[in-house]
Parts: sequence; C-alpha cells; structure tokens
Amino acid sequence: MSDYGILSILPPALSIVLAVLTRNIMLSLTAGAFSGAMILANFNPFFAIAELVEKYIFIQITSGSNAQIIVIMLAIGGFIHLLEKSGGASAFSSVVAKFVSSPARAQLAAWCAGVSVFFTDSGNALIVGPLFRPIFKRLNICREKLAYIIDTTASPVSILVPFISWGIYIMNLIENTYDDVGIEAEPYQVLLSVWPYQFYAFLALLSIPMFLSTGKDYGLMARAQANFNKELKTTDLSEVDVSSLSVEDSKSTLSTVFLPLGVLFVTMAVYMGYFVVTEGVQSIHMRGGILTAYIFASIACAYLMKKQRKYSYEQSFQEYVKGMQNLVFLCLIMVLAWSLSSICKDLRTGYYLAAIIGDSISPSFIPPIVFILGATMSFATGSSYGTFAILLIIVIPVAYTLNAPLELTIAAVLSGGLFGDHTSPISDTTVLASMGADCPHIDHVTTQFSYAIIPGGITLLTFLISAYYPSPYIIFAVILIQLMTIKSIMSLFGKTIDN
Repeated sequence: MSDYGILSILPPALSIVLAVLTRNIMLSLTAGAFSGAMILANFNPFFAIAELVEKYIFIQITSGSNAQIIVIMLAIGGFIHLLEKSGGASAFSSVVAKFVSSPARAQLAAWCAGVSVFFTDSGNALIVGPLFRPIFKRLNICREKLAYIIDTTASPVSILVPFISWGIYIMNLIENTYDDVGIEAEPYQVLLSVWPYQFYAFLALLSIPMFLSTGKDYGLMARAQANFNKELKTTDLSEVDVSSLSVEDSKSTLSTVFLPLGVLFVTMAVYMGYFVVTEGVQSIHMRGGILTAYIFASIACAYLMKKQRKYSYEQSFQEYVKGMQNLVFLCLIMVLAWSLSSICKDLRTGYYLAAIIGDSISPSFIPPIVFILGATMSFATGSSYGTFAILLIIVIPVAYTLNAPLELTIAAVLSGGLFGDHTSPISDTTVLASMGADCPHIDHVTTQFSYAIIPGGITLLTFLISAYYPSPYIIFAVILIQLMTIKSIMSLFGKTIDN
C-alpha cells in the first residue's frame, strides 16, 4: 500500500478548517473528500471526480448497511413530522401545564416536558417553548430561563436514545469507521458500551433540577430575571388561560402521542425479541425492527389524525413525505462522511497520525484532548452532527492504533460535540430555543453559557479522571460533585429573586 505521508492528513484537516471558517458542514466534507480523491488520483481533477463518485459515493450509497440506514432515517423523519403535526406532544405538555401553580413547578414541568419530547431535538423547542411561554409570563419567569431549559433538554436527551435519528446516525458512523479500521463489533453494542460515558448529556440534563433546588439564579440569568420582574410589575396574573395553551388543535388528546409511541415500542420489542430468541442479536435485526416499528407507529398516527382531526390518509402521507424531506440533508452528510472515512482508510490517515503522536501523549489522555477538540469545533461550526462525522473518522483509528480506550474516546467526541453545539450561538438548536421561548437570541446565548459551563467543565474533569480510573460507575461520583459545585456556587454568587 502506498505511503502518502503528510498528505494523508490533508482531507480531514481541510474539512475541519473549512468547517470552522465557513460553518458549512456540507461544503467542508465535500472539499475534504475531493482533496483525498485528488491525492489518490495523482492530482488529476477529472479522475479525482470520477474516483470520488464511482469508487466512494456510489459504493457507500449501495452498501447494504448504509442503504438500510438511509431508509430508516427517512422513516424516522416522516414519523416525527406526523407526531408533531398531530398535536400529540402538545396535548401531553398541556396536561402537564395544568398542574403548574408556582415558578419552581413551572420550571420543573418545562424540564419534564422537554425530557418527554425525546424523539426530536428541534421539535422540542417548537413544542415545549410556545406552550410554556404564557405560563412563564403568568408566573413572572424570564424568557431566558425558558430558553435555557428547552435548549438543555433538546440534544442531551436525544443523544441518549439509541433508536431515534441521533442514535442511528452515530451507530452508522461507528460501524463504518470500525469496518475501515478492521474492528469486528456490533455497532449497537458499541453504542451501549459508550452510553455510560456520555458524561455531558447526563450532567447537562441533571443540572436543571440541581439549579432549581437552590431556588436561586446567578450571573446574567439573575440580572435577566430581575429586569423581567421590573417590566412585569403591573402584569395581571389572571390574564393567561392555561387551559387554552395547546399549540395544535384542541381535538388532540393524550392518546395522540401515547398510542403511536406504544405501537413503536411494542413492535420493536416483539420484532427484536423474536430474533434474539431464534437467531441472536444482530445489527440487521435491530435495523429491521426499528424500521418496522416506525412504519407501524406512523400508520397509528395517521389513523388518529383521521379520527381526531379529519385528515385523510392521503394528507397524512403527504405530511409523512414532508418529514422525510427534513432528513435528506442529514442523509447527504452521512454519505459524504462515509466517503471521507473510506478515503482516509485508503490514505492510512489514522496510522500516520498515530505514528506522529507515538509516545508523546499517553493513550489515556486522548479522550480529554478529543473532548476539547470536539467542543471547539462544534462551538465554531454550530453542528454536533458534522463534528461527529469528521472527528470519529480521525480519532477511532488513532485510538485503536495507540491502544487508547475506544469507548471513552467515542464518548469524548459525542460529549465535546454536544457541549460545543449547546453553547454555540450559531447552533440550530440554540436558535430554535430562542425562537421557542420568544427570547432575544444574544440574551439566551449569554445567560445560558454561565450555566452550561458547569457541566461542561466537570465533563472535562471527568475525562481527565477517567485517564487514571476508567470506569462507567464514575458518573455517580461526578453527579454528586456537580451537585456540590452548583450548591457552592449558588450559595456564594446566587441571588433569590422574588417572582
């Protein structure tokens, strides 16, 4: 095999640099893949294009597992859109809203609703935000706090669910990179082994009830709350009718969300349970179970839309197709990521980087370094998906070659990408959180950062500790550390602001 030397790191390096400078993941991945094809084609642009299309893009699209993933992603997109269109999630949230009677309960209810809408990170803000805006206003809670809550329960909860688009996307990236390196492993088992190490997702989700338990705010959030109170001194608290806060048609009921999700879970359990007993757990069975479950759940959703909202099946199918279209961009990113990964394999990028690093860095310290790199890249690009696609291609071969802990390294990519995306002012989920809470975007970004930096900093500390004590059970100690940290910060700098 040819030794391309330093040229082997050009494609991923170019993708990273362009992603930071242009904030365009599609352009960055395309440029990286094309530069790799140019190197393999001896810098002949015509043959580079032909090589990229024929030997990489076509091959990746027609690969059995990759084609299955594309179909599943489109099916998930269709179901999510149907569930949002039906008003089921909004009906669920409005039931929760009826039990809200105090600022603390309102914030906790918003957190619970955000965690419950686990099937879509973007839809979280558009469902929970409009529903709780009037409630927060009635109870004199600033919009910045609502934006923070719905932003912090969007991506962190989605990344922990293995059978929605986030999990499917990550598993596929792992599967393709493992295949390129030569590691034999079931991708869902790898994701399950990584799950306990997704420190930032756990810490970010738990930070909200931890902050609420203190009854205080601090920093710019405290200032925002104080200013909001001054503006609403004359507000009539009875002017908002909580019973009328449903975003969608009032005909939607709890069954609109529970029946489709029930069909989803039961179908998945029966399908995969059968194959576990008869043939053992295999990735093809998991993918088949997920696709079948989402199709059946979509049919159940269409039935309820016809019964409750007089949608014809043809109209429901049209909405389903619109939902599929929402994930076409993500599918294109995956195809380019697969192609770039395969090109890096042919260029032996991972082995070259491993040879450069050599003994200069202890393999145990690769995860914290990767976390910082992932957070920086995701913050600059506003895309955790793009960060996952680029970094996993690079760090898995390096970690494997240097015998670094693979589960921790993958988790560091996921946690870093999540933290950077959460705090980035150009992230789509950050923008949607501002829109959902009807909050000035810059106010949301600045007030949220001082809260998000605590789980982010503790996550980095956790990866450093894991360099010496790599254990999934460390998360329990870290949760306690975060609680003590938040209590200490609030006792020193927090302010109790009367609502």
